[in-house]
Amino acid sequence: MAYRVNNIGLWLDEPEELLGQRAAEKLGVTRADLASVRVVRAVLDARKKGSPRYIYTLEVELAPGRAPQRLPPDISETPPPPEPPRRVKEPERMPLIIGTGPAGLFAALGLLERGVRTILIERGREVVSRRKDVAKLMRDGSLDPESNMNFGEGGAGAYTDGKLSTRINHPMVRKVIETFARCGAPDHILIEGKPHIGSDLLPGAVATLRDELIAGGCQVLFEHKVEDVLYRDGRVAGVKLTDGRTLESDRVVLAPGNSARELYERFAADGRVVIEPKPFALGFRAEHPQGLINSIQYGSAAKNPRLPPADYKLAENLEVDGEVRGIYSFCMCPGGIVVPTPTEDGLQCTNGMSNSRRNAKYANAGIVVTVSVQDFEREGFTGPLAGLEFQRHWEGKAYELGGGKFFAPAQTIPDYLAGRLKKEPGGTSYRPGLAHADLNKLFPPRLTQSLKQALKAFDRKMRGFISDEGKLIGIESRTSSPVRITRGEDMQSVSMRGLYPAGEGCGYAGGIVSSAIDGLRVAEQIASELA
Repeated sequence: MAYRVNNIGLWLDEPEELLGQRAAEKLGVTRADLASVRVVRAVLDARKKGSPRYIYTLEVELAPGRAPQRLPPDISETPPPPEPPRRVKEPERMPLIIGTGPAGLFAALGLLERGVRTILIERGREVVSRRKDVAKLMRDGSLDPESNMNFGEGGAGAYTDGKLSTRINHPMVRKVIETFARCGAPDHILIEGKPHIGSDLLPGAVATLRDELIAGGCQVLFEHKVEDVLYRDGRVAGVKLTDGRTLESDRVVLAPGNSARELYERFAADGRVVIEPKPFALGFRAEHPQGLINSIQYGSAAKNPRLPPADYKLAENLEVDGEVRGIYSFCMCPGGIVVPTPTEDGLQCTNGMSNSRRNAKYANAGIVVTVSVQDFEREGFTGPLAGLEFQRHWEGKAYELGGGKFFAPAQTIPDYLAGRLKKEPGGTSYRPGLAHADLNKLFPPRLTQSLKQALKAFDRKMRGFISDEGKLIGIESRTSSPVRITRGEDMQSVSMRGLYPAGEGCGYAGGIVSSAIDGLRVAEQIASELA
């Protein structure tokens, strides 16, 4: 019999050989009674400054004839592996999937596991070739509007994230992580509490997953942009491409990512697909030397070689002008770099990434404030695209403040709080480069006030966060989609049968794992209709 044993702690100076002994003690048996011991999860607990430790979950198997007399609360029998998905009958026309981000790829995988082949349509390039376009944007500010940090195989997360951590608790989380590991991601993601592949290794895993889909009979069309979704008698009938061709199908998975603005505009203009504005968050990237963050988070243990580059997670709910807003850190990248993420000329926005080793000089994270439909209206933006227009407006202002060519406006955190331009922001990971500017010129006063109050509160939690070594880089605006393509419980558009909005771009996820899970859920729904 195998058991899951939770909450086994080890201090940094303790050897892992002690894990088996401590698991045996919890089970009330001897170490010799354990036939095998396997780590299934390891989480760093750094809450006690200067004395961090790792907390493990183990899977142990007892020798034949041995069994614990009782199971303490933090021990349970290991659950059996899930049964493979049931195969269903293929439809006459292959379902179409718009987008090859996590939602699109995993929708295709979920359907293929059930015997249903699909056609994936991607406006950008395949993930390896896409790297050259990303590098050129970072080198000299040259933007390819069809292949960049957001558009192309793997979606926005392929080059601006690499993290598989998620706040959702769903049984499919494990499937997503195991799929990436099977496709070549490092095995350590299977046990990490905050699994991270790295933006240098994730593209290879994405390419392997795509090859697996093709080997199973799926088709992938790169550099094919969808211009419109076709319909007939209230049901989807296929898609029209910008080259004039049409692809027919009575099932279309819509997973275009959160920057597919032309599609959103088309839906809003003709009214056939119900679309509504959605709250999101915007702000800046905060960048600090990684050594400073290590010192703040780990205290006297900061230089211990067993510790990874430190991260942080900050959040405040503050009342400003009678409204309570959430302000929080987003997509924290230890040992990472800040990257440009525009998809249109004249609009400036940023994100962060870390490679697998997380060994860059700086740490960065989005520091963002939630914005609502009421915020859009106050700035004169109404209708289904109000959030999109609000987002685009501030990206344009940030571009102007940076002086063009995707230079990012930046300011030290103390100067931002004081409303002055005194100290240059200094060294940075951001390319093409920084422009010393007053970030107080961005965002409505109530949002600026919220951000400033939160920064002061963050500094009380992490002494040293506000320092001349910390800077804000403008702007972080694509935290999630500014629209939602409304769908029902059957995962279909409420106004067009056979259209399945999925993932972050349609307003139903945020990040690689949650988007992948949403794609798998859409696959389940389609399969249930074909059963």
